[in-house]
This record gives sequence, C-alpha cells and structure tokens, in this order.
Amino acid sequence: MIVYAAFDPFPAPKGAAVHIAHFAAALADKVAPVELLTLGAADAEAPVDVPPGARHTALPARGKTLIDRIIDFREHLVTWWGDRRPSVAHVRSIYEGFPIACAKDSVCDRFVFEVNGLPSIELKYHYPAVEADAELLAKLRAQEDHCLGAADLILTPSPVTAGYLLARGADRSRIRVVQNGVCPASFPYKPPRVRGEEPLALLYAGTLAAWQGVDRAVEALALIRRDVPAELTCVGPGRRGQHRRVVERAEKLGVEDAVRILPPVPQPDLVRLHHEADAALVPLLPNDRNLDQGCCPLKAIEAMACGAPLVASDMPAVRAVAEPEREALLARPGSAKALKDAVLRLAADPELGQNISRAARARVERELTWGRAASELVAAYRDVLGVPASEADAQRGAALADEPQPPDEPAPPDEPAPPDEPATESDSA
Repeated sequence: MIVYAAFDPFPAPKGAAVHIAHFAAALADKVAPVELLTLGAADAEAPVDVPPGARHTALPARGKTLIDRIIDFREHLVTWWGDRRPSVAHVRSIYEGFPIACAKDSVCDRFVFEVNGLPSIELKYHYPAVEADAELLAKLRAQEDHCLGAADLILTPSPVTAGYLLARGADRSRIRVVQNGVCPASFPYKPPRVRGEEPLALLYAGTLAAWQGVDRAVEALALIRRDVPAELTCVGPGRRGQHRRVVERAEKLGVEDAVRILPPVPQPDLVRLHHEADAALVPLLPNDRNLDQGCCPLKAIEAMACGAPLVASDMPAVRAVAEPEREALLARPGSAKALKDAVLRLAADPELGQNISRAARARVERELTWGRAASELVAAYRDVLGVPASEADAQRGAALADEPQPPDEPAPPDEPAPPDEPATESDSA
C-alpha cells in the first residue's frame, strides 16, 4: 500500500490537484493500491474522481491561521495512520510530511518527498511579514532539510528545482525529475486563428498570486494598445486582495475595459479560451521563487498543447519546457515592454505564430504528457526504491517481452502564526 498525503485541496482548480490526480492514478495502476489523504475539495459540490485502485479520504484542517490548520491536519493524519505501516509514504510538503519523516522508521518502509515548492521560499509571497521573521524561516528550513534527509526518493517537476535541492545538500542519487504534463486528447490542438480587424486576444491562465507577474501582463496590454487594439483575459483562482490588485492596476493604466478576470472554468472552456487567444502569456517575475527554487509551469504546457503561441519570461524553468524562438517567444523577466515587443512580433508575423504553435504542440506530444510523467514516476519507484511492479503490470511486462520491440508525529514547532490563508500552490506556477 502507498499512502499519498497532501496538504492541498482535492479536487481543486489548480495545478496541484491535477498533478495529484495523475500521480495517484499512475501509482494505483502500476505499483500498489493508494490511500489518498488530502484537504477537502475547494468546491464542496465538485465531484471527486478517484482513480481505480485508490481510495480518497479528506482530512480536516480547521483553524484561524495557517499554523492552526497545519496542526489540525497533522493531528488528524496521525489519528488516521494508527498502526498502519504502508510500503511507501509519499508526501508533497513539510506540512504533512514532517511528522512522518520524524517517525519514519516506525510508520512506513520508504519515504517519498515530492518537492514542488518549499515554504521557506514561498510563504513570504503570501504573507510578506514572514520575510523578516528569521526564526520562523529557520524553523521552516530545518523541517525541509529533515524531510530531504529522511527521503528515500525525492521527486521534483523541474531540473531547476533539482539543482536547488542539490545546493541544499540533498543526495543526488535520490533525486528524480518528473515534469508536469497534459493529456493531449483533453487539450486538443488548434492552429492560431487568422486575425482580421478584431483586437488581439491575450490570455493569462493561472492563479493571481504576485509571483506570477499578472501586473506585468496588464502593463504590457497598456503598451500594446498604443499600437494595436488588444484585450486581456485572466482566468484562474485568486484571493480577494489579489483580484483587487489586478483591477486597480488596470484602472490606473486606463485599460480596465480591456481586462476581463474570470474565475476557474471547466477544462473545455479553458481549451476554448486558448483556441481564441492570439498569445498566451506566462509573465513570471524574476525572484527566488521562480529563478532559484524553480517551477514547472503547467500553464505554459497547456498553452503549448492547445496551440496558443506562448510568450513567457525568459528563465531556466521556462526553457526546460519550451525552446526559445522555436516553441515560444521569451521576454526579459519583469519587463512589460519586453512582453509587448514579443506580442507585437506575433501580430506582425502570422507565420511566426503558426511555426511556434506547431513546434510547441510537437514538444508536448513528445515530452510533456501525463502518460510520460506516469512512466517516469513508476520508473523512479522501481529504480530508486526497489518497489516491484504490480502483479498485473508484471504480467503485461512478461507478455511484451516476448514481442518484437519498436525502435526507439512530534508536535510542530511553536511558531508565530502568519495571518490570512494557506499557501500550498506550486505545480502550476
């Protein structure tokens, strides 16, 4: 049995929930039955599509502050665990992972630490006061280091993050990079439209968190509209303050009538928005979250799959999924003018957009699918952990071998609790 625990809402309109669903499905299908433990769904009425071979339990996380909620979740996790001893405990953060790492020898055979983002880096972007709290940051780093040291396998979605973990002292032999992906059939390709006199349609799909650079997208829109008519659609989750910040920026620049902010939409509607876009923007800001820690921007991969020409910040984490000038136009990070220049290049040269669109889709089909991620995840379990294939999978493997192959819990530390809401984002960047 594999226990896959995550201090993340599931299901939810964020990349983390998509990632969890695909990993749980791959492990349940190829390795062993999965007990999936998460926060409750972000939408209480959302259907929970649990893959065959997995069982989902939503654990409470009650409290006024993030620390209160972490403590409550950990207590319920320990109660649920009881005397279970799974073959693998697989966690996505220190929030659920630290108590398991501390008691590893008595609660599981092997411990998998999935690093999509680290609180010592990410929390200050949700709670700015955290940056000045050296004691809290030291405690967070200590818990992160403990989980890294206890892990038999460390999974991360970006080679940039892998490099950061090595610099933190992680064991190279235990790290495996498994990039995010899409299901190509669920994100069908459509070449960029032939634009007439209608305004340029720009799309930002993702959270409204400050590190995403949505403000720069609004600033770029204002610059673009000096040359050609253009509109920007932002779609994705955001807290009230994040939404207000984007609206106020648009009002200050006089483009509020050209900015549309939508809540998360069902996947078919997201695909339609990509098909209607002349460019998809991923304007990540140059900060330690994006440059040092890294990320695997799911929003970029989804745009590439759908055929919307990608304009993104030029940073290593983006280059890991899109080749500059061939699969995307990359702009100087933090520069609205550079975003503007890239978008206007596409507007002036329709063939460029068509070429980028086709090459990006080919890259997705070749390297950035959830099917490929599932294979790499299962391979990491087998190669690093020595976890054997499931009986059904072993039988499939034996049959294929005869065929010709085609080519190629201690109490959490006493910490001052930051206000507001939890920060568990990471995968979708």
